[in-house]
Amino acid sequence: MAAAERDGPGPARRTPVTDAGERLALNGMGSFEWDLGTGTVALDAAAMTVFDLEPGEYDGTAEGAALRMRPEDAARLRETIARVLAEGGETFGAYVTVHRRDGSDQWTHTMGRVVRGGDGQALHIAGIVRDAAAELAHATLLRKLEAARAQQTTIVQRTTEALSRAVTVDDVTAALTGAGALERLGADGLALGLVEGGTMKIIALSGESLEILSERRFTRLDGSLPLSHAVLTRQARFVTSLTDLGGEFPLLADYLGRIRFDAAAYLPLIAQAKAIGGLVLFYRRREEFSPEERNLCLGLAGIVAQSLQRALLFDQEREFATGLQAAMLPRRIPEISGGEIAVRYHAAWSGREVGGDWYDVIALPRNRVGIVVGDVQGHDTHAAAIMGQLRIALRAYAGEGHPPSTVLARASRFLAELDTERFATCMYAQVDLETGGVRAVRAGHLGPLIRHTDGRTGWPNVRGGLPLGLASAFEQEEFPETQLDLVPGETLVLCTDGLVEEPGTTITAGMDALAHAVRSGPQEAGALADHLSDRLWERWGSGDDVALLVLRRAPDPGTHRAPRIHQYIHQADPEGLSEARYALRQALRDWGVPELADDVEVAAGELLVNALLHTDGGAVLTMEVLPEPVRRIRLWVKDRSSVWPRRRTPGEAATTGRGLLLVDALATHWGVESRGDGKAVWCEFDVGGSPRSAG
Repeated sequence: MAAAERDGPGPARRTPVTDAGERLALNGMGSFEWDLGTGTVALDAAAMTVFDLEPGEYDGTAEGAALRMRPEDAARLRETIARVLAEGGETFGAYVTVHRRDGSDQWTHTMGRVVRGGDGQALHIAGIVRDAAAELAHATLLRKLEAARAQQTTIVQRTTEALSRAVTVDDVTAALTGAGALERLGADGLALGLVEGGTMKIIALSGESLEILSERRFTRLDGSLPLSHAVLTRQARFVTSLTDLGGEFPLLADYLGRIRFDAAAYLPLIAQAKAIGGLVLFYRRREEFSPEERNLCLGLAGIVAQSLQRALLFDQEREFATGLQAAMLPRRIPEISGGEIAVRYHAAWSGREVGGDWYDVIALPRNRVGIVVGDVQGHDTHAAAIMGQLRIALRAYAGEGHPPSTVLARASRFLAELDTERFATCMYAQVDLETGGVRAVRAGHLGPLIRHTDGRTGWPNVRGGLPLGLASAFEQEEFPETQLDLVPGETLVLCTDGLVEEPGTTITAGMDALAHAVRSGPQEAGALADHLSDRLWERWGSGDDVALLVLRRAPDPGTHRAPRIHQYIHQADPEGLSEARYALRQALRDWGVPELADDVEVAAGELLVNALLHTDGGAVLTMEVLPEPVRRIRLWVKDRSSVWPRRRTPGEAATTGRGLLLVDALATHWGVESRGDGKAVWCEFDVGGSPRSAG
């Protein structure tokens, strides 16, 4: 191929081909032509330069052109060309690595076009080769920058997601120091501080060796440490050598030798134009902070600052709301004789959304006590304020000596007259701890749960009326009383619905869980209240307030010489009679008089059946030893009916009326006594003596 042509005298004129070849050479680009028939490959001078070949060493073959290519790249190029030829393709392109004489590796790009004859047969390949090192270096840089941007975006997204779920300051610190938190931040260590007055309080540390900084958990905000300096100046500081900080901040010098980090970013936390704290991110093996990395740190500081600001406001609101709520509840529970009372209160964990649940214990004359739990509609400070007013009003009405039905009627009228549309549910009971009598009323609230002395539990049927406020609005201020008996050693449990409502299940499932927890819990009121709180409140969660009141009547086992047992048999409890018979037989065995078990069991059964069939409520069974003047067993069955039993003489065909005849035949003595609002039928059995009839 001629380098130039002459046209008469004068300087040689460049042909277009030559001009193009020189332009290619100047750009690190050469051309080639491969004759597929002869197998020869013609390389121009620029192509020889790209392949780093000398004229004397190139033999004009494809293998010679690939002399300095890496073997794996040459093989891949041959496979590419063979596939194009076999599939009838027209063009190909590939990147290969040329190992140059000076020992460097050069990325090279080759691109060719297949020229075919009329019959489609490939004749030769013409193409170009070029030095692609600069191109790929730029692409690699772009890929690195893109990867760095993607990593920074991931760090911001993951940190934002983690902190978006943080509600309290403790939640924020947990999100920044929990499992995977440092990896999420792209750091090796972390210290977080809050400004409190004129001090900096370190509230979170994470990272190996940083625990030594806890020695300075509280420091003056005077700029004597790099973090406080960053907060005061509101300027971030990026340090690639912590050792250099020792001269500027002498207080830090004692710790630098023990902190296993090389670099750090000291970042002020600014929220609403106010410095609320500071964040330090520590790094290992970092020699610089690029502009992108600095912007990332500043962005993270902004995210943390906003989260902390929200958390601080939440905690302040929470403190205000719970303080208001606590001020509305009784400060102390009065001491009572004849029993023990324990109360527990758990506030829902949702900022100002406190509830209107409450409890109260009211000392009444004649050793009586009023107990109440209630719930005002809503979960806000208004509900808490209404609760406080209603609690005081109900306490005042109860203290005036009104019966429970009147107390709730007046409380309902009081709530209806307030400037509010809220209503309240309530459970109120007057308990006589001397006799065990309970007068209970409900206003749309959950009834009481009773644990008997034998461990059984039951929900007595306490009649109720409409919620307070609504009852007056609908002019239905009727709250019928239900009379219950609490025998010595029995426990009464009152609670608000937060203790028995499990998300996703019916309230009956929660009531069953409460009954099971009461059955398996300890005897003492305080220990049982703690047991219920641990088992149920933590199980259901903290979505609702919980008020819990546990009253236990003092047990009455008698004395060593004169033991005593008590048991309540509910009218609608078919297992109660069986349990009572078993308890009597077991007690007589323990007292050393098992020979009386059959007679006592028959007599008790007859008296209990009479009480349950012919009265409107349950019965209290008491059995005791009377040691003087002659040791004997006395059995009591108390009910709330004032009608005395009458001994009859049934005919031969009669199916009833023989109960008292059996008692008269088995017992040494029997009789009837008035007891408050009811009566007690009793019978005695001499220990070792023979029975005789008595009236």
